[in-house]
Formats: sequence, structure tokens, C-alpha cells
Amino acid sequence: MDKLYAMEDAQRILQLAIAQETESGELSHQQLLEIAEELNISPATLQTAEQEWRIMKGQAEDHHLFQKQRKQRLRSQLMRYGIVISFLILLDCVTVGGTVLGRLGFSLYVALFWGLGLSLKTWRTLQTSGERYERDLNKWRRKRSVQQTLNGVVNRFLGSA
Repeated sequence: MDKLYAMEDAQRILQLAIAQETESGELSHQQLLEIAEELNISPATLQTAEQEWRIMKGQAEDHHLFQKQRKQRLRSQLMRYGIVISFLILLDCVTVGGTVLGRLGFSLYVALFWGLGLSLKTWRTLQTSGERYERDLNKWRRKRSVQQTLNGVVNRFLGSA
């Protein structure tokens, strides 16, 4: 009786075998066509799969870049928060009648309210799925597309001038 493998298991086994067979860890397009032919996969199906793979790879790169930019923006906001709150606490401490434990008036309120907003922003930044995330990602993609288009137009204009 033949062994049966789940589709995911078969794919993983083939990936490992291909990786071990190739010296550089990379396959040429011709090698990919030969493997597909041996597996009775038509060139049209392989081409469709390759197009889907390119789309998925692009989406993964977009997700990675989007998350990287969101985290950089959050880091910047956290630094700004730390600097401003430290200054306000110092200001509270040096004002007349101010002590570290006794009188953190204005700075405490600013720290609490700004900190609440920042903690919600942090939670939102760390979310990498859901409807809100997809909406933010699509908005970022549109903005990036417009920027790339404008950069292309400006470069063509400046290049021809």
C-alpha cells in the first residue's frame, strides 16, 4: 500500500529535496519548467502559479514595509513623549512649592492623557490583521502609489528640462 501525504507535507518534502539538489539554493526558470514537467504540471498552470506567487510576494513586501514604517513612527512618538514629559516633570519639580512626590500637577495629567492615547496607538500598531489594519494598509498603498506617480512625473519633467 502506497504512503499518502497531505498536500502541505508533500510540498514541504519537495521543497527540501529541491533545496538539497540545487547547489546555490536557486533554480533557473528552465529548471523550474523541467520539474513541473516531471510532476505533470502544464506550463500554463506553472505560469499562473508564478504570477500568483509574484502578487503574494509583493503583498508580503508591502506588509513588511508598512509595519516597519508604523513602528518607526511609533518609536518617534514614544521618544517625543518621553522628552516632553521629562521636561514637564522637571518643570513641576523646580516651580515654587514643587516636590517630586507632593506636586506633580500639570505634568501628571499630560502624562496620563497623552500616555493613554499613545498606548492605544501602540496597540493599534501591533495589530497585524483585521478590518482596521487592512483599511490602514490600503490607505497607505494608495498614498504610496500617488507619491510614486508624482515622483515619476517630476523626474520626467526635470529629466526633459
